[in-house]
Amino acid sequence: QVQLQESGPGLVKPSQTLSLSCAISGGSITVKYYGWTWIRQPPGKGLEWIGFIAYDGSTFYSPSLKSRTSISRNTSKNQVSLQLSSVTSKDTAVYYCARGVLLSDNALDTWGQGTLVTVSA
Repeated sequence: QVQLQESGPGLVKPSQTLSLSCAISGGSITVKYYGWTWIRQPPGKGLEWIGFIAYDGSTFYSPSLKSRTSISRNTSKNQVSLQLSSVTSKDTAVYYCARGVLLSDNALDTWGQGTLVTVSA
């Protein structure tokens, strides 16, 4: 059974870069045809899709966040990472990583528990 666990700083200062990791256990991130996806949910708001890195290392980002977002992976550690630059208070949210099934329009079938990131001076 695949499990995902997010980790990273809970507090980031404005204008800095938010960096999170997602450790995956129970399955390799290189297995076809999965996309390892980042999503966030600001307080009191709905879910927002950030982007994903596919099993082959290709990446896809939300157009609204693309200029500030980088998703990468470490296959030896079986981890994926998210970096979001130039953060503001609007980036305060619970950040989730999830597994998407690419052949089903990246339907998300397994989620991590999420980690709250607050952007504040």
